[in-house]
Amino acid sequence: MNNVTPLADADAAQADSQSRDDGAAGRPIAAKRKKRDVHGWIVLDKPIGMTSTYAVSVIKRLFEAKRVGHAGTLDPLASGSLPIALGEGTKTVPFVVDGRKNYQFTIRWGEERDTDDAEGRVAATSALRPDAEAIRALLPGFTGTIEQIPPRFSAIKIDGERAYDLAREGEIVELKPRLVEIHQLELVEMPDPDHAVLTAECGKGTYVRSLARDLGRALGALGHVSALRRSRVGPFGEADMISLEQLEALCHRAAGGELNQNLADVLLPIETALDDIPALAVSPADAARLQRGQAALLRGRDASIFRGMVQVACGGEIVAIAEVDRGEIVPRRVFNLTGIVGRAGRKVK
Repeated sequence: MNNVTPLADADAAQADSQSRDDGAAGRPIAAKRKKRDVHGWIVLDKPIGMTSTYAVSVIKRLFEAKRVGHAGTLDPLASGSLPIALGEGTKTVPFVVDGRKNYQFTIRWGEERDTDDAEGRVAATSALRPDAEAIRALLPGFTGTIEQIPPRFSAIKIDGERAYDLAREGEIVELKPRLVEIHQLELVEMPDPDHAVLTAECGKGTYVRSLARDLGRALGALGHVSALRRSRVGPFGEADMISLEQLEALCHRAAGGELNQNLADVLLPIETALDDIPALAVSPADAARLQRGQAALLRGRDASIFRGMVQVACGGEIVAIAEVDRGEIVPRRVFNLTGIVGRAGRKVK
């Protein structure tokens, strides 16, 4: 097993990877770059082998952004959708984390591993290999609301310590089962007797590694995840993804002052994360009140009966996430969009 620790689909993380020379060795310490206000979303097509924390640090460096965070960790072994929020976009992270996720994953039969993926040590073996009929017959029992025990190597905390830290030190990690939602689970193909490719659509907190482990145990074949790709997180799908190579090239061109390479054109707007929340337009005067944290009156015939969360905009720019109750718009998250604001896919007049 290598020294990269698999992480859980859990907390947002961020890191700053600025390098420094060793002043004690007679080399000057590099000056820090001035951070700037950048607001929006990047949906990184994360490559295999990269941690989510490192991916966030790369985006932070490329954009020289003050604040960056991601919406749901993706294991180093996995590739695919890693939504990264910049600036005021970080205020919308919970709305993305709570969304459904889509995965395609390959189960390697015959070996259960301590990490439940290919990076771990073999913990048990089986000579049994399931056929497609046996796998498909089992899938309905793993669909819907089910109990699932997270992997021992996960970021869940036990008495203040990460489970993967305890497991790595050889301690016995006992994690409690929890309820998760599997909306869809399908067998795609069996390229050979040792492997099966499946797709899953699942809710917050689901571990695909645990799903593969439990399927293997139920079939008597044992198994672990040998390949994993996430294709959707909440509102962000394949079409929204951008590779690290593409992003680096665009940012470097923008830094060089090339035309049509504005960083705002690379970033998705903040409100892209709020596609399930109704939009409400207000006047500049009401927008100013909301941005000061004050409530504003909802005008119109149905004002008194409309209730719920809304995304509030003024002049095409998001102002706040608010709750409407008895004719009042009460701000819950207020946005201050100074600097670079994402507009990818938006028609700019």
